[in-house]
Amino acid sequence: MNQKGGLWDFPIVVDSISDITISSGQDKILFNVTGNQTVPFNIQYIDSLTFESEPLTETKDPYQVFQLYITTKDGNDITSRDYYTDCHMALSAQGAFTNFSANAQIRGRGNSSFLWYDKKPLRLKLNDKHKMLGLDKARSWVLLANYRDVTDLMNTFVFEMGRWLGLPYTNHTRYVEVFINGDYRGLYQLTEQIQQNKNRVNISKEHGILISLDVDDGPAESPNATDNFWSKVYKMPVCVKYPDDETFTNNTCDSVRAELGKLELAIKNKNYSQIEQLLDIPSFIKYLQIQEFVYNVELSAPRSIYMHKDGDSKWVMGPLWDFDAGYDFDWRNMYTGHTFFADFTETVMGTNPLKRNGNYSYVPQFFTDIFGCKEFVQAYKAQWEAVKDSIVSRNWDECMKYVEQLQQSGAIDREFKRWPISGKHFKTELNKMHTWLENRRRHMNYLIASIPES
Repeated sequence: MNQKGGLWDFPIVVDSISDITISSGQDKILFNVTGNQTVPFNIQYIDSLTFESEPLTETKDPYQVFQLYITTKDGNDITSRDYYTDCHMALSAQGAFTNFSANAQIRGRGNSSFLWYDKKPLRLKLNDKHKMLGLDKARSWVLLANYRDVTDLMNTFVFEMGRWLGLPYTNHTRYVEVFINGDYRGLYQLTEQIQQNKNRVNISKEHGILISLDVDDGPAESPNATDNFWSKVYKMPVCVKYPDDETFTNNTCDSVRAELGKLELAIKNKNYSQIEQLLDIPSFIKYLQIQEFVYNVELSAPRSIYMHKDGDSKWVMGPLWDFDAGYDFDWRNMYTGHTFFADFTETVMGTNPLKRNGNYSYVPQFFTDIFGCKEFVQAYKAQWEAVKDSIVSRNWDECMKYVEQLQQSGAIDREFKRWPISGKHFKTELNKMHTWLENRRRHMNYLIASIPES
């Protein structure tokens, strides 16, 4: 399955038989994969060609398990987070969507998940924008390894919650079995890259802002980066995701810092009328309730906390990202462990977020000072009251549609064979997760009812 003599040798999918031609020397088959770009195969290395008709009607079933074949141009493995390597991808869509193949680039991604674990998360960048498995056109895509998460559902459950609650630009889930240079790498979660894009975070190119509050990308851990700063009031680590390299100017960080500072100051002063003018309150409430509900301790760091705004519009929380450190993850064996769900009573912000009386007293006050506003607390309680009875049942039912396919297809068995985890079993962890979520839901009723309104 490696490159031979400057030619490719790997599974490939093309849209039409007209995309296949023979070289003038009659020794190569040429596959037109995008525009006028062809991938040559040496005929002596081809063992078979299979012709299949695309389905006349796509089933559009997102719960299927799909297959993604990636072959690097040099035949080498993917070991860097910093540099892309050229590759070709071929995606089998199982009749749910149209099969797709294209030239692309690929690299590693993530922080602890890339450094600590053998199963690596990946970022795939197509040469041209294209739909993937029914998801809207873009060039950049993410392959989450979810190695820490035995259930492979922790991010999926949150994404389902986020869309159900109406948080804008919440990611989707497509499960794919990944092969790299012919080697089976296991089950991955294909999802959107968080970025400015009309099909992603749809903020304007001219006036849009997308930031993450993140220790790893902030000034302390990335002191040589030019796209980060300490926030003006609460001294949070901030990384500017958009404007990006193409539109970044010398004063971008200063202007973004000033914009965020207005909101920080309003929260610091507990000036609720001004906060309402600067912040989309419903998104802030839903975002915080999701973080607390799944006990995502990354809120306290903070890590992977995204915010965006468009021109003079309000700051909006999201998109949601990175939840395999929630669900009461046991950090004592974080490098090797896969232990979750021990205690459903622990909290990030506590029963009195203003006093930060939860397990993380250092959670940024940007998230907690607003609980000093009576109007906010009342809205916070009303939002939970509206969703508390269905927040687990509805979204767990959605997750079970994925689980059914993961089990029926044999994908979860192949995943465990490829990445065996001592003492852990998929069904056992699945049951633990469901029990924990139900217990957590009931405990949230107590937590939110306990928040003082003055």
